[in-house]
Amino acid sequence: MARSWTRRQRLVFRTALISGLAVLAVAAALIFRPAPAQYVPGEKMEGLTEDLARAIPPNYVPVKFSEVAGEAGIDFQHFHGQRSGQLPEDMGSGAAWGDYDRDGDPDLYIVNEAGPLTMNAAQIAASPAHSALYRNEGQGHFAEVSRGAGVEFRGCGQGASWADYDGDGHLDLCATSYGENQLYHNQGGGAFAEVGRQAGIGGTRGFWSGASWGDYDRDGDLDLYICGYVQYRYDPDLARQQTKQYNALIPATLNPSTFAPERNLLYRNQGDGTFAEVAEALGVDNLSGRSLSASWADFDEDGWLDLYVANDVSDNALFHNKGKGVFEDISHPAWVADYRGAMGLAVGDWNGDGDQDIYITHWIAQENALYDNLHADNLAAGQRAPLRFMDAADRYGLGQSTIDYVGWGTAFVDFDRDGRPDLLSINGSTFEREDNRALLVPMKSQLFWNGGPQEGFYEVGAASGPAFAGEHVGRGLAVADYDGDGDADALVVVNGGKALLWRNEGAPGRHWLKMRLQGQGGNRQGFGARVRLVAGGRAQCRQVGATSSYLSQHAVGEEFFGLGAATQVDTLQVVWAGGKVQTLTHLPTDQRVEVTEAGRADR
Repeated sequence: MARSWTRRQRLVFRTALISGLAVLAVAAALIFRPAPAQYVPGEKMEGLTEDLARAIPPNYVPVKFSEVAGEAGIDFQHFHGQRSGQLPEDMGSGAAWGDYDRDGDPDLYIVNEAGPLTMNAAQIAASPAHSALYRNEGQGHFAEVSRGAGVEFRGCGQGASWADYDGDGHLDLCATSYGENQLYHNQGGGAFAEVGRQAGIGGTRGFWSGASWGDYDRDGDLDLYICGYVQYRYDPDLARQQTKQYNALIPATLNPSTFAPERNLLYRNQGDGTFAEVAEALGVDNLSGRSLSASWADFDEDGWLDLYVANDVSDNALFHNKGKGVFEDISHPAWVADYRGAMGLAVGDWNGDGDQDIYITHWIAQENALYDNLHADNLAAGQRAPLRFMDAADRYGLGQSTIDYVGWGTAFVDFDRDGRPDLLSINGSTFEREDNRALLVPMKSQLFWNGGPQEGFYEVGAASGPAFAGEHVGRGLAVADYDGDGDADALVVVNGGKALLWRNEGAPGRHWLKMRLQGQGGNRQGFGARVRLVAGGRAQCRQVGATSSYLSQHAVGEEFFGLGAATQVDTLQVVWAGGKVQTLTHLPTDQRVEVTEAGRADR
């Protein structure tokens, strides 16, 4: 006999039936809804890219940049001839500022590529494209002196970095390449001698990129870390293979993932003009990383320089210096082992909390990274926590605003002299142009104004004058106050194009201080020194020689501080790499101060 349902049973059945139909409706909607449009970098997409830029705040006072390379006497053309579609050709090159003749003005070395890798030895020797040394003659003008100086390198040049490695008072120069690295010893009188093999740095063939100096073992002599990129080889079969990336066909010869990573090199200065390669022995050869940039910085301020390495399509690496050259790989525990296409690297205290943060430029559609160092926050909270970082790029305006760009050289620099470090990021594509496969796609570069630790960064390139209006295949970036007018200018290396010199037109009414260090022994430029300046109630903290840009070096041995409305520097404290502390007080602004490690401060 049929059983009749109670009122409660009918209510439960009806509820279950309605719920089931609702679930089926949602499932059907998910199954049959249109597929979302695929994001293609460079294209506008509703809800994703139309609001990437943050509106410039009303309290921002624009600073203008003008392109003045020709006017200043810098007539540099990168690369000669037509690309052959090989990876080393498209990666270079960089530049480095350094006062090699000790006249007080920063001079400039720009690295070049002679031409396509298909050139023979005779064609390379005859190429007009050579690395160039420009002597700063003062008053904002340069003269090229490459040939007479003996630094007119022809080959597939990549990076450069100045340092007085033998402590004789003259800046020497390391230049990297796809091939062998060069070490130019400054003989004085404007002449250099190439001593790479004699010193133990030359003779090792590979694809070498960034070069960074630092006294990692605190013995008073500068050591040298050289990044290795990939084990590149040309294979005609690879040239015919292609992959599609964001609607663009990429030959395998231009894809770094095609090739195994190259090892990195650490040359320990032995104090007699020679070096010993110790990267493998110390565990910092980074065999799994396709390395492009590296920086020495004391991220936990224990007195020992740590090493951060930016790697392309492989995990980045952070090697913590535990003392006397004993390193520990803390990349993953420190939350910085980021598998993206890392190229450029900047180190600086962006938010004024006293520790050094990290900014990294990336490949297209990956966003740039701002690793906020949590060390100072932990100390303030009374915690002795392990060294850790947090990527805060999206939170502070540096994430989605960079998604459409391929970033390279970069720098923390206070371009408007308000006392906060801003960011400059040089961009340029690795994609070939559809209308001419021999050329690469140009891009606009970006200038980010620092609105403070609460607001973060705003992209202000459109309001910063004609220098940021054009598009270029940018690569290296090196920053210096080349004309001595108290603001930071920029040299940009353009792959396959003319070098650009962007002159900062200044911020009226805002003050500045420029500091040059004179160290002792084998560390004359004060690499690794920690500097703390207090003016107008604001503290600024720097570490000398910590930032490396991309294949480039900013003015060596100099630190530039914007001071805003402050008319006096209350204190300027220098903690030298050897531990000695010097403090200067009540300094007038708008001047250059030279601080000598021996204890005397010269104005």
